[in-house]
Amino acid sequence: MNPVAGGPAVDASPPWLAALAPCAQRVAARTAAGDSVAHALSAEPVAIELPAGPLRFVPGDSAAPGEAYEAFIFRTACVPTRDNLHDLLNGLAWLHFPRAKRRLNELQAAEIARTGIGGTRGPLRDALTLFDENGAVLDAPPALWEALVARDWRQLFVTRRSLWREARLLVFGHALLEKLHTPRKAATAHVLLPSGANPSLPITDASIAAALDAGHLATKPFVPLPVLGVPGWWSPNENFSFYDDSEVFRPRRVQQPKPTKPALQGGSA
Repeated sequence: MNPVAGGPAVDASPPWLAALAPCAQRVAARTAAGDSVAHALSAEPVAIELPAGPLRFVPGDSAAPGEAYEAFIFRTACVPTRDNLHDLLNGLAWLHFPRAKRRLNELQAAEIARTGIGGTRGPLRDALTLFDENGAVLDAPPALWEALVARDWRQLFVTRRSLWREARLLVFGHALLEKLHTPRKAATAHVLLPSGANPSLPITDASIAAALDAGHLATKPFVPLPVLGVPGWWSPNENFSFYDDSEVFRPRRVQQPKPTKPALQGGSA
């Protein structure tokens, strides 16, 4: 466990943080030495620029009063960052997946410019926020995808368990990573189901960014996945009774047809 001075802590060892671990360890070392989270993140190299210039992390109160968070990032290339675990993990995602995060920000900013900030975000901004906060990407054999989409948890995690050796799951959402800091069985990712015949998505920054199509995202193409059921991710799931919990591993809802009203009969009373 790497302490952050006066604030959050980062444990970079769990499998869900594997992609971010090297950067997380360096940032944690800086914050432990007294740096703010924003300053520690800004010391890391950034692979690309945003439309407004080089990506930077700034104090959490940097945006003008009333300015939307995503609009501020798009306008300034600055990410407001508080000294807490949530914002630290968001910053790590920016550093490791800058193309995907830039794409999310561009789409959010375009929608804000088009519709403004109202009481509701609308379907596209809802989907963008859901993926940014709670999303995941899966590269897996077709049999695992079929079981996941069908919510056939026994097939997914028990019968076809050996296939997980050929699979890779990336937790992208920083809010979900924050929840997994204290692992609980119900922690659930929203796995992006790409458009096209092959649902598998190679897990690279460029491929994730390319999959973030506005029209597709507006349909909310996500499949829920209780991530602590993934083999090797949490020792309690080695006992297969782990998956018998119907409050977590819920069956897929069957859409019931709407009842039709009976035709009115003619005649008089």
